[in-house]
Amino acid sequence: MNKHTYVAIMAGGIGSRFWPMSRTNYPKQFLDILNTGKTLIQATYDRFAAFIPAENIYVVTSNEYINIVKKQLPQLPLQNILGEPSRKNTAPCIAYISYKLHELDPQASLIIAPSDHLILDPVAFNKVCFEALGFVGEHNALVTLGIKPTYPNTGYGYIQYEQQAVSDNVYKVKTFTEKPNLELAKTFIASGEFLWNAGIFVWQVKNIIAAFEKYLPEMYDVFEAERASFNTTEEIPALQRVYPLCTNISIDFGIMEKADNVYVIPSSFGWSDLGSWNSAWENLGKDEMNNALGGGNVIVFDTQGCMIHTPENKLVLLQGMEDFIVVDTNDVLLICKREKEQDIKEYVSEVKRNKGDKFL
Repeated sequence: MNKHTYVAIMAGGIGSRFWPMSRTNYPKQFLDILNTGKTLIQATYDRFAAFIPAENIYVVTSNEYINIVKKQLPQLPLQNILGEPSRKNTAPCIAYISYKLHELDPQASLIIAPSDHLILDPVAFNKVCFEALGFVGEHNALVTLGIKPTYPNTGYGYIQYEQQAVSDNVYKVKTFTEKPNLELAKTFIASGEFLWNAGIFVWQVKNIIAAFEKYLPEMYDVFEAERASFNTTEEIPALQRVYPLCTNISIDFGIMEKADNVYVIPSSFGWSDLGSWNSAWENLGKDEMNNALGGGNVIVFDTQGCMIHTPENKLVLLQGMEDFIVVDTNDVLLICKREKEQDIKEYVSEVKRNKGDKFL
C-alpha cells in the first residue's frame, strides 16, 4: 500500500434511529448491534487495518467520545483520534482531517468512511478501494462508492451515473437524489442508471481542499486561516475558533452535488448503512417466523416479522405481534410498527420535548 494513503473513519453521530439502544452518551457506532462480538467501529477499523497501517488510520469523533474510541481501539495511535468541538455534519469533519493531512503529507490520498456501516465482503470492498485509489491517483477526481441496488429502498440516497465508463469500472456522476419516495425509488431501480449512495469517498486531499475553495468558500476561508496550527499544540484552540464559524452541512450537499469532477464506482460488497432497526432486522438471523431476536431470554407465541432486542438479564414474552420493533433497555421500552421506523427520530424529539434529555 502506498505510504501516502490514509483513512478517516467518521464516528461523531448519535444514531438516533437506533434509540433507545443508541444513546447520546454511547451511540450506535460503539455498540455490537448485530451480536458479532465486535462493535461497529471495531469492525470498521479492522476492515481498513487489513490493508492500511495503523499510523495512517484516523478516527474523527466528537470530543465527548474520545475516551470510548481509546478504549475500543487501543491499537490506534492516540494522536490519530481527533475530537470535534461540536457537531456540524460531515463537511467540517472532512475539512478538518483534510487540512491536517495536507500539512503532514501534501501527496495524501484519503478514504473517508462512516464508522457504523456493515460490509459483509471485505475482499470485494478492498478491491474497490484499490480501484478508487488508483483512479484518484491519476485524475483530479472526487470518487464515491455506489452500491448496486437490490430493491427500492426509500431510506438511502441515490446516485445516477453516465452509462459510458471513463475508466475501468469508473463512471461520471450525473445526479444525486436524497431519500426518494417508493414510486420514485422503483423508477430509479427500473432504469438501471442508479446506485445507492454508500457515503464512502476517495480522493486526493489537495483536490478536496480545492473543492472546498470553490463550493464552500466560507468554510475554506476559516480553515485556511488556521492552516499553520494543524499538527501543533495550537490545533485544538484553532478548532475552537473554526467550528463556530462553520455551516452545519453535509459533504454531499455542500460539494458532491455541485462539483463537476465527481465519479462513482458501482460496487457489490454486502453493504448496509445499518441506519435503522429494519436494517438490523434484515441482517440478523431469523427464527422460523421471521423474527430477529437480539437477547437470549425472548419467548414468542403467534409472533412474526418482528425485530426484538432485550437485555440478557430480562425474560421477555411476546404474543400476537406482527412486524413490530420491540427494544427494551434498563429505562426505556420502545414498541413501534416496523413500517414506522423512519419516524423514530421524531419520537425521540417528542421524548426530548416532554421528558428532557434524561432518556436520550
